Amino acid sequence: MGVGYLFVEECRLKGAIRLMLSYVFLSWVRAMLQMKWLSGVLLLLLLTPAQALEKPDFHLKDRGSVKRQADAVLALMSYSVILDLASSNLTIQNSNSDEKNLVMSQLGGGDVISETTPLYLEGAIAYSRFDPTFVATNGTETRDIPLKWTTITGTGGIGWDFPLSENWVVRPIFDFSLGKVVSDLRAANWWVNQKAQTDFDFFKNGSMNAYGLGGALMFDYELVKPEYEVDVELRFSAMHLETFKSSDIVSGSADSQTANIWTRYRAPTGMTLLQRPVRYVLEASHSHYFGDQAGVLGFDYLSTVGVGLELDSSAYSVIVTRTRLVGRYMFGPGVSGFGVGLAVSF
Repeated sequence: MGVGYLFVEECRLKGAIRLMLSYVFLSWVRAMLQMKWLSGVLLLLLLTPAQALEKPDFHLKDRGSVKRQADAVLALMSYSVILDLASSNLTIQNSNSDEKNLVMSQLGGGDVISETTPLYLEGAIAYSRFDPTFVATNGTETRDIPLKWTTITGTGGIGWDFPLSENWVVRPIFDFSLGKVVSDLRAANWWVNQKAQTDFDFFKNGSMNAYGLGGALMFDYELVKPEYEVDVELRFSAMHLETFKSSDIVSGSADSQTANIWTRYRAPTGMTLLQRPVRYVLEASHSHYFGDQAGVLGFDYLSTVGVGLELDSSAYSVIVTRTRLVGRYMFGPGVSGFGVGLAVSF
């Protein structure tokens, strides 16, 4: 009996130990499974690509707007490469603010070499700044991108005078020009460190180059008398502008024509300065714009009237023989303004 009892007790003890070991093993397995699930979640979070947490890239809301604005810049360039008194200096600002959206300035002129050699030469350099604003989006938000597009142009022309009468000549002219537009993104500082699509390459460091070929036909009338002087010019100009070596997104062309009449009357005031009479000056001009140039600024013609004074320095050995200071009033469809012009004769 004692031996059998001991055997039974030993079997129960072994069974309890096995049961305890099984329980411990199952508990360990359950714990390992839970830890593995938790580690998997953490690992999934840690290994999630950073790109998935970033916002989508910005892109232009209307990609064609860049091309349209670039074409508009070429049309605006026509005002700079075609010699025209009315549009030689323009400043247009937003009616809702004091910000100037467009500034254009031109310095130029022309004349014949001499009476015996009626070779006519003309030239001009011009500066303009256009401030367009584009809209970028990443699908969830939109941002304005204010830019500054600066344009520098140079124009040269060569012609010949053919006399029609004592006071009238006809003057055909061949013109050529070069221009460059540079985009400045510094105004949009928020954009500098943003990741964006290639739409914005032109905004950041792009440029647009353009060349122009064209010509003009001018009828020039001059009447010089001791009592007064009269000048009248009728001119029709045409210019074709084409981009080259430029960003694809801004490649394009423009064809513009300008017809204008300009007249000036000068007469002595009765005063004398620099040993010569001081003259008063009356001016008037009218320009009509055709082609791509027409309407790009909201008008297709401009007129000016001006009054000023002229000093004659021909009594001295200086290169400048006459200096004119003229104040002008400009007006057209929906536009008007004042300006002051300084001109010299050699």
